[in-house]
Amino acid sequence: MSILSGKNILLGVSAGIAAYKIASLVRLFIKAGANVKVVMTPASKDFITPLTLSTLSKNPVHSFFTDQEDGNAVWNNHVELGLWADIFVIAPATANTLSKMANGTCDNLLLATYLSAKCPVYFAPAMDLDMYKHPTTVRSFKILKSFGNIIIPAASGELASGLVGEGRMAEPEDIVSFIENHILDQLPLKGKCFLITAGPTFEAIDPVRFIGNHSSGKMGFELAKASANLGAEVILVTGPTQQKISHSLIKTIHVTSAEEMNNEVHNYFNDSDVAILSAAVADYKPKHVASQKIKKEESTLALELEKTVDILASLGKIKKHQCLVGFALETNNELENAKEKLKNKNLNLIVLNSLKDKGAGFISDTNKVTIIDNKNNVTKYPLKPKSEVAVDILNEIIKQLNA
Repeated sequence: MSILSGKNILLGVSAGIAAYKIASLVRLFIKAGANVKVVMTPASKDFITPLTLSTLSKNPVHSFFTDQEDGNAVWNNHVELGLWADIFVIAPATANTLSKMANGTCDNLLLATYLSAKCPVYFAPAMDLDMYKHPTTVRSFKILKSFGNIIIPAASGELASGLVGEGRMAEPEDIVSFIENHILDQLPLKGKCFLITAGPTFEAIDPVRFIGNHSSGKMGFELAKASANLGAEVILVTGPTQQKISHSLIKTIHVTSAEEMNNEVHNYFNDSDVAILSAAVADYKPKHVASQKIKKEESTLALELEKTVDILASLGKIKKHQCLVGFALETNNELENAKEKLKNKNLNLIVLNSLKDKGAGFISDTNKVTIIDNKNNVTKYPLKPKSEVAVDILNEIIKQLNA
């Protein structure tokens, strides 16, 4: 999944020959998981049709302040378009449009929307070499950058005039890559490596049966997604679960048993900046695993169990620079037990939840947590979707990293 997934991208198209590439750009944004709307200058429709871009974006394309529907004028609200957008991309950005943007000229829907937008604005210049180098264009670039607009540098190559030089609009793939990288560079967890565990572990009794628990893995997967969306590179070690995730910054490793999870976690821990152990690791496993399926011959079955490795405690003993986060699911003396676990296992943070709280714990899409740090500061949160709980946990982690 791209960092652009779920973003609302408004694409402004002005009248340059490079407009023919915008069909590919729309498709790439859609493929990245973005929602796309297109605003065109009237003259740009000489280079590519609104029908093409409407079909690809799955949204109406607007060029004028009003459209006709059943003989009635319908207003295209430029303010709403500007506020809808998380990102505004103007491509191709001709010398004419750039000059109007720089000087506040507002003579078409695209420019009115630009002046209303509150989101980051990217522009991809496209013009001939002499126009690109002209002092008025250089001045437009300087003014727009002073407004906080971001230029997507033009490439060098063959131009429409037949000249070869700078001024060619960046290729659609390069535009998408530039925006993704620029967003990532602004994120608070850029350059950080997160190690996250999720789900249950299954401890084999025989080739068919196992000891396990009801963990769904939802909390760990939400933590992985939220971490990646803030720029972190994530190693997600998960036990058996039905949860799925796809993100360019997440590497998923599937394991079954506590021993397998322990091996993978220790394999990546030294290179991690943060480790969040949200998996519900089985506390015990059968001491002897039958090589064949145990037949149901007796009315009772006795199993000798032994403790599994305490992964969290083992990391607490060897941690150096890492921020180590554990979870505590309790049914009694919750706060006292969580504080003891925080201290004994050398954690930076512990996330406490209780099976007594309705809507919290395993399987549910919601959770109600209390976060305790290594200075015994206690922060209680109300019942929330696990996606929002993940953000709360990450905000506490960011405080730890910036302390």
